[in-house]
Amino acid sequence: MRQKTYRAAAIGHTGAGNFGHGLHTPYKAIENVEFIAVSDPDDAGRAKAAAEAGAQRSYADYRDMLEKETLDIVSVCPRWTVEHLDMITACLEAGCHVYTEKPMTASLAEGDKIVETAKARGLKVAVAHQAVYLPATHAIKQMLDDGKIGTIQAFYASGKQDHRGGGEDMIVLGTHLFNMMRFLVGDVAWMQSHVTANGEEIAYGDDHKPTEPVGPVAGDCINSYFAFKSGVSGFFTSRRDQAGSGRYGMEIVGSDGIFSIRGDVANRLMVYPYPVLVPSHPDQAWEGMDLDQTPFSKGNELAIRDLIAAVENDRKPISAAEDAVAALEMILGAYESQLSGQRVSFPMANREHPLRR
Repeated sequence: MRQKTYRAAAIGHTGAGNFGHGLHTPYKAIENVEFIAVSDPDDAGRAKAAAEAGAQRSYADYRDMLEKETLDIVSVCPRWTVEHLDMITACLEAGCHVYTEKPMTASLAEGDKIVETAKARGLKVAVAHQAVYLPATHAIKQMLDDGKIGTIQAFYASGKQDHRGGGEDMIVLGTHLFNMMRFLVGDVAWMQSHVTANGEEIAYGDDHKPTEPVGPVAGDCINSYFAFKSGVSGFFTSRRDQAGSGRYGMEIVGSDGIFSIRGDVANRLMVYPYPVLVPSHPDQAWEGMDLDQTPFSKGNELAIRDLIAAVENDRKPISAAEDAVAALEMILGAYESQLSGQRVSFPMANREHPLRR
């Protein structure tokens, strides 16, 4: 059977999230994709993106592009969430499958609309949580499923804890961590969180301006606990301006050992093959593990290939719109818990951003 050729395009906005983490360029490596066009209201940004992606045409208005071109897949690229709902909805209404930058939306209500629209039109939406597409991540999941460290008991995850530490770190980097947790062990039943700023518990009106428009954020210190339906416990922490690097990542604690994943790429795996960490024991040391070395930068291409496979086999993409909503729920649930003083059951009843209430 002859392989279908997919017609692709990308939407960016220079000065308002740009083209994200290069969501317009991976199509060049995919043999059954013809890259047709880019859109960007900025003249210089549009010309640059068109050259980078090898686009045949370019447009100032994405609506004009969607109307004039016959497309199968569109990348919604800006890092900023401000225009995501309108852009993704316009693509779906034009009959296009979508690959979108994360965070997908700033509120659960906006994410719900995207999920509902895609389902109603029989279209797929994949999200740029690149790490879960890497072969190394799937190898780690298989090892966990095979009992490499026994029964999974807990995640201990940390954001980058740089100048964005706290609320902004939680949504910009935490979305990858929360999506990874769910990929490995499934859904969250409930969560509880403690959010402070300058040592004081946040209250309504205590949100602050992030470095980029990713929705309201609050707190310079966040500690969250997640109770997964599978019985696994999850912990997340982020504090602003912590010294040193290498904090971003997670430990996965099992009954018989520990996995440590640090950095953006899941192939940085260390294993402690003992049930209890005993640093002073001379014979019990961390061991490196050789995994597939596909770099994080390859994640966008793998995600688009997976999106095409999801379309052809009528299955969910590895990281779909509903997964992005579920990861965002783990983020916004921190504010809901702090402001209400209670643990929060999932799915959350409040689908608007808690800080906007």
